[in-house]
Parts: sequence; C-alpha cells; structure tokens
Amino acid sequence: MNVEVAKTEKQIQDVFNIRKKVFVEEQQVPLEEEIDEHENASTHFVLYDQNHPVGAGRFRILDGVGKVERICVLKTVRGKGAGRKLMVAIEEYAQQQSLSQLKLNAQTYAIPFYEGLGYEVTSNEFLDAGIPHKSMNKVI
Repeated sequence: MNVEVAKTEKQIQDVFNIRKKVFVEEQQVPLEEEIDEHENASTHFVLYDQNHPVGAGRFRILDGVGKVERICVLKTVRGKGAGRKLMVAIEEYAQQQSLSQLKLNAQTYAIPFYEGLGYEVTSNEFLDAGIPHKSMNKVI
C-alpha cells in the first residue's frame, strides 16, 4: 500500500469516491456535510493498494496547527495497517510544513486507534453529523 498527495483530477476523484463510500453510504452522513467549503483549501491524501484507492484523508492548517480530517479506509483493508499508513504519511507531510502540533476530531469508536498513534483526548464528547466524536491532539 502507498499513500500519495492527491494532485491529479483522478486522484482527487479517488479521494471523494472513498469518502462517499465510507461516510455517505456506510455511515449515512449527508453528502452536503461530507463535501464542504474546506475542500479547495485542503491537501488531500489517497491510499492505494495495488493501484486501487482504498483510503483517504484531508489536511489543512488552522492557526499554526495541522488539522487532520476525513480519515477513512474501506472495510476490505481495515485492521491491516491501512489507517496507520495513511496517518503516518499525513504526519510526515505536517512535519515538512514545520508544524509541531496536530489536532483531529475522532469518532469515539476510533479513539483507541488514534491513541495508539500518540494522540490524546482533549474534549468531552460532541456530535458531528449525528456521530459521537472527541477532539484529540498530538505533538510531533
């Protein structure tokens, strides 16, 4: 599996297709909430397994802090290190941007995954698109 910064139109479409499968179809997030006003200001990442898109993520900088968003992988690759590979690539990208801190809003079921990557919970539970989340931070 390899992670690429999405630069071509095909790669961007791969990102949106993965996000639609996971968030819109699987988790029932409305499309208008999933694809939002931050898409053009974000750096997108796509995870490929033998040239097939299987994961995606989004990154942007807010007030000097890297914000990791929309991390998702297809069911077929969950539990196989796909999410970790995606997160490591995004963290390496953030370091190249001279950032020292990252934040994200994790769906509560995914908190153990992010804790395993060194993130710490920094908020109480809240709802985003009707799904329970908590904010998390990591110093890199």
